[in-house]
Amino acid sequence: MKSRKVTKAVFPVAGMGTRFLPATKSIPKEIMTLVDRPLIQYAIDEARAAGIKEFIFVTSRGKSALEDYFDHAPELESTLKRAGKTDLLETLKSTNMDSGAIAYVRQNRPMGLGHAVWCARRLVGNEPFAVLLPDDVIAAEKPCLQQMVEAYEATGGNMVAAMEVPPAKASSYGVLDIDEDMGNMVRAKGMVEKPKAEEAPSNLAVIGRYILSPKVMTNLNKMKQGAGGEIQLTDAIAEEIGPEGTGVYGFRFRGQRYDCGSKAGFLQATVAFGMSRPDLQEEFTSYLHDVVAQQKAAQ
Repeated sequence: MKSRKVTKAVFPVAGMGTRFLPATKSIPKEIMTLVDRPLIQYAIDEARAAGIKEFIFVTSRGKSALEDYFDHAPELESTLKRAGKTDLLETLKSTNMDSGAIAYVRQNRPMGLGHAVWCARRLVGNEPFAVLLPDDVIAAEKPCLQQMVEAYEATGGNMVAAMEVPPAKASSYGVLDIDEDMGNMVRAKGMVEKPKAEEAPSNLAVIGRYILSPKVMTNLNKMKQGAGGEIQLTDAIAEEIGPEGTGVYGFRFRGQRYDCGSKAGFLQATVAFGMSRPDLQEEFTSYLHDVVAQQKAAQ
């Protein structure tokens, strides 16, 4: 029997972005641009490609610029129209969200990712839903969440995006304990949040894309504190493993993930996306070659 369609997505964007201070003193981290699009736009575009119709943002104080970004800008649109800048007008229109398609809820205390997702429980209701973390930007021919939605049609339950990481980095992720490996997908028999390298059950780490059963919200209702004293989403998902649960699958997506929550990852993504853009590729690649040549000469 096929699963119900996934049409709702939760975007946890309440974080303060302290790793990017002082830039994030006045603007939300999610508005920071990767080439010429904010991080949040990449997540929204990925969700749209996967068939998401309702977008739920979990925000906090100081995020009003994020809400304004998705609103219409009549004066700017009129100026572009009068100037005949139709290409820029189309680009601008792609950032608009239809009335009623987007909703905002506040997380008033920083209590972890699980708590942030729980804040959206009433808007999610009794339906399967996706969660996208905008810090994880994934370059892929077919968007990552779209790949997952297609695989989810056959499995149902809960699905997390997963990728292999070096054992030394396992402590930065939720890690899957694998019951059955089916190639691009694994069935999990356990999940561990940020294990020590020597205690990690595998090197298959969970990254910021999820398709979850509404039962996960029921599990989050228990408000169990996990690693770091926070309400961990991983723990709530792990409760769905076993004969009485809805099942948990790890999906090995096709694409390159960039951790734009770190400065190094953000810079790596900027270079990769800049080099892949036809309008920037030649000039930007030439510049990078010159920089490398100058550094080698200086050494």
